[in-house]
Order: sequence, then structure tokens, then C-alpha cells
Amino acid sequence: MNESDVRERLADVRDPDLGGDIVSLGLVNDVEVDEAAGTVSVSLALGAPFSPNESEIADDVREALADTGLDVELSAAIPDDLSADEQVLPGVQNVIAVASGKGGVGKSTVAVNLAAGLSELGARVGLFDADVYGPNVPRMVSAEQRPETDGETIVPPERFGVKLMSMDFLTGEDDPVIWRGPMVHKIITQLVEDVEWGELDYLVMDLPPGTGDTQLTILQTLPLTGAVIVTTPQDVALDDAVKGLRMFGKHDTNVLGIAENMAGFRCPDCGGFHEIFGSGGGKALAQEHDLPFLGGIPLDPSVRTGGDDGEPVVLEDGETADAFKVIVENVANNAGVVRRRGVSDGR
Repeated sequence: MNESDVRERLADVRDPDLGGDIVSLGLVNDVEVDEAAGTVSVSLALGAPFSPNESEIADDVREALADTGLDVELSAAIPDDLSADEQVLPGVQNVIAVASGKGGVGKSTVAVNLAAGLSELGARVGLFDADVYGPNVPRMVSAEQRPETDGETIVPPERFGVKLMSMDFLTGEDDPVIWRGPMVHKIITQLVEDVEWGELDYLVMDLPPGTGDTQLTILQTLPLTGAVIVTTPQDVALDDAVKGLRMFGKHDTNVLGIAENMAGFRCPDCGGFHEIFGSGGGKALAQEHDLPFLGGIPLDPSVRTGGDDGEPVVLEDGETADAFKVIVENVANNAGVVRRRGVSDGR
């Protein structure tokens, strides 16, 4: 076996999203065969750790080389032209913004469950509560530990395997944040630069509702892999969600998909399903703008109690937990599509 033989076998492995084989798509970074050691090392351009589709690609690579008699060693890396000193967050592979056009649609709930769900898959995850004026993520995960600092960097606490940072850690209890735009820009930039996130597969950003200063600062400061738009089925929420879509579009940020929250209520007494806020609005919005529909989350009291008690629903069992898990997997898969497509288009 030599490198050419290995690449010929890998040409039979197809990318389930991009449609071609991983060799012609440029997703094989390097191949090294060491017959003396009995190993073949393959570096793949995979950028969304623990996403189901990228795990499938890795499994198919192992299967393609299974009968070679060599031990297969896989690694994953997305080539980057920037040096570590030039990168804003050099240890973070993917920054995912969770946004909504209006408040009250469950954006923070989706962000918390997305982060916890990615961690449950095995990924290294951080959660940045960037809702400067209404930070509530620490309450939603019962984060009693505060960040530590050595005077220069901030070490975030962890809950459910997720590193946390929030404005709520930096203000007094019940103290309002009354800041103008320049101060918001300064504190967001400072937190990005001074927090010791370490090595992360995903950093989930819980943005405030709307299209204001915080969103603009993040779009101009951070290299976002993509954004998740959260909406509810009714028209007024969908109208505002479109504004969020256009904001990301103007800044050339990929939208990973639309998540529809409060998508119907199943009565625990009669078993009936009631579409309190209408039906299909999120899916229709995704179709209209040619975007992925990530999934729908039912209106479930367990989501509220989970947010109050600090236990993300995605970590439990049941219909609502399964709905969140679908969204988690779809977000991870779509982040992988963005990263791999970037490699393939730029090769």
C-alpha cells in the first residue's frame, strides 16, 4: 500500500451533504503510510466534531481501509491561512450564534439546550450569554460558581460540561445594565479577548433579541461559523425573524437553519395536540428563504421547569428532549457542511 492506493480507496467515500467523494472535494488533507509500523494515517478536513454526518464519513473511511491490514489513524483539521496570533479565538473551532428577531420566543432556552446537547454528544463546548441587557443563562443552568480571574484572564465556570460566561456574573443581583452602544461594544470585545475558553469544538453565543449594537459587535468581531434563528409559528414572530435573517445576510454570515419553538401543545390530560400559536410557520419561513428547517419544539411545561431548576431538557428523556436532540444534530451537521464546503470551494 502507498499513498496513491489509499487515495484510490478513499475516492469511494462520499460526503452525504456535498454529494461528491471526499478526494475530489479536497477533504483529504494528507495521507501517510508506514508499512514498517503497520499504520496508515489520514488527515480529513472535517470541522464539526461529533456531528452525525462527519462521524459517518470517518466510519466510512475506516471501512474503506479495513482490509488493508494496516491500523487506521484518523485526524481532523480545517486548514487555516491565519496564524494563531491573527485569530480572534484560536482555540475555538466553531462559533454559533443563536438569534431571534424578537424577545419571548425561547432563544435562550434553545441556546442552553444546544450547548448542553453538543456537550452530551462528546464535544467541548462553551456558552457565551451575550444578552447584555437581560442575561439569564446562569439562572437557567443553576450556575452558582462565579468566574475566577488572575487579574488578566477570566476562567469561566462549568455546568453540564459547558464553560459559561455571562454579563450576569459581572453585575450585582437585580442590577440593571444601563449602557450606551460604545460601552456594549467595549465589554463584549473585552470578554471575547479576556475569557480563557481553552480548546473548544463549539462556542454557542446567546444573542439579545433584535438587530442592535451587540449583534453588530459580534458580527464584526467574531468569525461565526453560522447562526441559528429561533422563532415561534405566529406571523408577528416570523416577521421579526426575517429581519434577523437579513442582518446576517448583510454581513455574509451563514444561517444554519430555522428552529421553531412552541410548535404546538400536547395536553397531558386528554392527549390532544393543540396548535396554540399556529402551525408550520417556521418550516414555511425556512422554505421561503431556501434554508434548512432544524426542527420544532413543542410547548411543554418541562421546558419551563427545566429552565427554572437548571436542568436542560435535552439531557432528559421524552418527546421534547428528542425534539431538542434533533435540532442539536442538525446544527452540528450544518456547521460541518459550512466548514467542508469552505474547504472544497477554496481548494
